[in-house]
Amino acid sequence: MFWLKFINKFIKVLRAGESPELIAGGFTFGFFLGVTPFGTLQSMLVLLLALLTKVNLAAVFFGTFLFSFVAYLFDPQFHDLGYFLLVDTGSLKSLWTSLYNMPVVPFTRFNNTVVLGSTLTALVLAVPVYLLTKRSIVAYRTRWSEKVENARWVKAFKASFVFKWYVRVRDLEF
Repeated sequence: MFWLKFINKFIKVLRAGESPELIAGGFTFGFFLGVTPFGTLQSMLVLLLALLTKVNLAAVFFGTFLFSFVAYLFDPQFHDLGYFLLVDTGSLKSLWTSLYNMPVVPFTRFNNTVVLGSTLTALVLAVPVYLLTKRSIVAYRTRWSEKVENARWVKAFKASFVFKWYVRVRDLEF
């Protein structure tokens, strides 16, 4: 039930309201949180940053949910990248040793191959994800919103038992 409300809120946000920049920023934070393993220092800092800024929190949680599944598929590639940087690149060994001996840096868990690979990937792809999301929101609002609302499959879904049940449950007051 929580996810249906969540998706409903995200769709409302896409239609109108907040600026595309705030939604794209939230989605990008969600991308970072979804791609990187949770419980690391960097993921906690990104979550804190998302909560302290004006980005759309529905977009943060939607991006986290979506990219958590995508990241699971790419874990072998994240491992390969992290392994290459930690083990195969001998010239970086002194860097990893000095970072590990610092007081706070080990909480990033950079010495885990998947964490290092996914964090580096998230950092590299954050700007393209932001720009692509912003552009997609603007395109949806200007060109696709009305077409999607009038699509047969949307009308059929709104007439379905599942949607009517959801609306009844959503409107209940506890």
